Amino acid sequence: MEQKVFGLVGWSGSGKTTLVTRLLPELTNRGLSVSTVKHTHHDIEVDKPGKDSFRHRKSGAVEVLITSPVRWALVHELREAPEPEMTELIGRMGPVDIILVEGFKSHPYPKLEIHRPSTGKALLADNDETVVAVASDEKIEGLDIPVLELSDMGQIAKFIIEHCQLNPVSENGADD
Repeated sequence: MEQKVFGLVGWSGSGKTTLVTRLLPELTNRGLSVSTVKHTHHDIEVDKPGKDSFRHRKSGAVEVLITSPVRWALVHELREAPEPEMTELIGRMGPVDIILVEGFKSHPYPKLEIHRPSTGKALLADNDETVVAVASDEKIEGLDIPVLELSDMGQIAKFIIEHCQLNPVSENGADD
């Protein structure tokens, strides 16, 4: 089964992470299983200096699997290799109803743009046909795609469910 992937994109500071964290309960309360991918241009550290897993990685391990009774994490060092393509990364994830991707603007999956006109930034949707809707805190005229209310998680969840043809167990979200 191919994973369903839906992106959330926008300029830095637009509220992507806030939207993801508010949208997750809306989707999971409808009985959907959801995973996320967060893209960053910054270096990330997921373990701490002095910890055994950190020492394994720094000593040359390509991958370190850290496991406990409550969670596990796989840390993969690129070691000068190029960043993997989105399809490869998603292929490493377990099966879920949908994967929400924050970032990866240039990848060709359907996306919701988070746009705040007050920032003065251009709409990504104007030059990206993979943007299938815009969520904004202000009214936007003249678009050929839906414009959703940024604060209405029910409306945004419903749009994603319909667009991705998901089958929620419940029609009720976090606010119902």
